[in-house]
Amino acid sequence: MDGFKAFLRKLKFMIIKELRTTIKDPRTRTILFLPVIMQTLLFGYGATFNLDEVQYACLDQSRSAYSTELIGKLEGSGVFQRAQTLNSTNEISQAIDSDAAMLVINIPPDFADKLAAGENAEVQVITDGRNSSTSGIAAGYVNSIVAEYNAMRNGGSILEMETISWYNPNLITRWMFLPALMPMMALSQVLMLAGLSVAREREQGTFDQLLVTPISPSIILIGKAIPPILIGLGQATFALLIICFWFNIKVVGSLFTLYLLLFVFLLSCVGIGLSISAVSANMQQVMVYCFMTMMPMSLLSGATTPVRNMPELLQYFTLVNPLRFATEAVRRIVLEGSSIGTIAYAFVPMLIIAAITLPTAGWFFRNKL
Repeated sequence: MDGFKAFLRKLKFMIIKELRTTIKDPRTRTILFLPVIMQTLLFGYGATFNLDEVQYACLDQSRSAYSTELIGKLEGSGVFQRAQTLNSTNEISQAIDSDAAMLVINIPPDFADKLAAGENAEVQVITDGRNSSTSGIAAGYVNSIVAEYNAMRNGGSILEMETISWYNPNLITRWMFLPALMPMMALSQVLMLAGLSVAREREQGTFDQLLVTPISPSIILIGKAIPPILIGLGQATFALLIICFWFNIKVVGSLFTLYLLLFVFLLSCVGIGLSISAVSANMQQVMVYCFMTMMPMSLLSGATTPVRNMPELLQYFTLVNPLRFATEAVRRIVLEGSSIGTIAYAFVPMLIIAAITLPTAGWFFRNKL
């Protein structure tokens, strides 16, 4: 019992030392919290595929009651705002190239004649393919309005289609991005803090002194792992508060499940960071290795593009990426309200990674250092 108390006492002082080293620097304190605010707000407002306003140019060569009615339905939707009224097809390229319009509606001269004769009339929609996502969404808006116009002209349709989107009824992009931002921001900070912890002391010459103290390598390992985890949980909490109270995104699932998942995820990240720190000769190497690690982890996480859309070879690489499982599980907890049993599969790879990287870092502490 006395030995366990001594272990906890040494561990407490080790954790306090690491927290003071991290937080006492004003520049470090700024880096810990300012990026959380900036990235959450930027992703919430800037990283969006939602089109609340579509600037379009109109070339109405028919100039008939039919074309006027169709254009009226477009502009009456509240989404389409006419930026230009074109007089000839020669002006179409200028409207797109100058970014004055996201798309051009070209109604041919025989539009009214074909409709009056009961024939199929064509409407040309020209979109800016330089942004394939937004242009595809805008074209889909046009198609839905044209389909509604066509049904109205034919006296209504017998079959009505009702579309329901589960978990994100209005298909708001930030509902997808912001939950995934919590583990992503925690990854970048925790990986760097854990990676720099040993390298900083090595450059300052204090790590050799630490090794000759009556503190075992296991206490050093745990003492250097816990502070980054606590800081990562604090950053995730700060981001969660912004998501809930600024962007009004409600957490449907259990906060206990969410924080348990984040803890296990950060544990695997700390293991990776300490392993990087143990094999690096200086802080510059740590920063390079962390950057090389974070980039593929972020790209292969499924935060911006679905994993199932990636090439099959890359999908196999995502199986060793803890950020992939954390991103998917956080979304399911926040939007779906998933329980621990539902997302239990996500804990397994993260625990395996932690079980490999943490002992590896401990081995380097005992042997290499």
